Amino acid sequence: MIKYLIIQVDDTSVSYCHYPALTGKPRLISLDDLRAGILWAMKENVTVQFVYPSYRLPDEYHRVIESIDHADIVPAGCEDTGLLDKADVIVLDGMSRIASHTFRSNAAYVLRTSKEDLLTGRDAVAYLLDRVMRLNVVITDVETFTDDDTERYGKLLGSLAEAVAEQYAAGRNVQFNLLTDRLMLDRMNNCNAGWETIALAPDGRFYPCPAFYGDADKGYNIGDLHLGPDIKNPQLYRLDHAPICRRCDAWQCRRCTWLNCRLTLEVNTPGHQQCIMTHVERNASRRLLPLFPGTEIPEIGYLDPFDIAKN
Repeated sequence: MIKYLIIQVDDTSVSYCHYPALTGKPRLISLDDLRAGILWAMKENVTVQFVYPSYRLPDEYHRVIESIDHADIVPAGCEDTGLLDKADVIVLDGMSRIASHTFRSNAAYVLRTSKEDLLTGRDAVAYLLDRVMRLNVVITDVETFTDDDTERYGKLLGSLAEAVAEQYAAGRNVQFNLLTDRLMLDRMNNCNAGWETIALAPDGRFYPCPAFYGDADKGYNIGDLHLGPDIKNPQLYRLDHAPICRRCDAWQCRRCTWLNCRLTLEVNTPGHQQCIMTHVERNASRRLLPLFPGTEIPEIGYLDPFDIAKN
């Protein structure tokens, strides 16, 4: 059942997840398609999120957007400072954005970073944890993660767990997707693209999420505003049709369907890299168990559930 509609306002709207943002000339969604998308959302009673480009939108677009309750996902370098000041989610595209940004303590932030920059950027992430309400770190080159990176990733998260504990000791209950999310959940909490979330792109078509819009030449659109969404084999996007994931307890995993397609060619089958990373995160979260009385994360002897399945 669709619960969320993500409206990508422009071709160059910021990426807030693993996929790269489109480059090239800006192309706004037409006002007619914007209105139609909002009307569809109202009729379906779904929550709307708008994803913005860096440039300032025409005033008429803002008037249409304000006709519905929504959340704003905005790049940290957005020229529209008024929009940036009230954004629900602010995206830092790379570590270099951190030094020049003025942070809002009541906002949620996404840091998109490469694997290597993250593994060597412990202090930068700790700096963010001291300044934001919520931090989501997204690695943009998951496919490069190897088994040799596992120890380094575990050490990084162990050190960041200490930084989180310091924040809690100071009375700041900061949320950090790589460590605290697993402690706050009692079931899978994935992005659920194509199942509970779909996206409307500037071309007026629906996609499982904005990532698939960039692969539009491969036939990933799932309908348009005239006929509505039409997802082929919709059960494949559901957790209960993901044989490995539905039994997994790395509940903080995004279970990214776009990454699944890239790494395994199946929307409901995660790649080895995604599984390894999320289980390292799961295990590192155990260091923070004293901060969450009553929470349990059992010790396990594997990092990739497929290893258990093979045996």
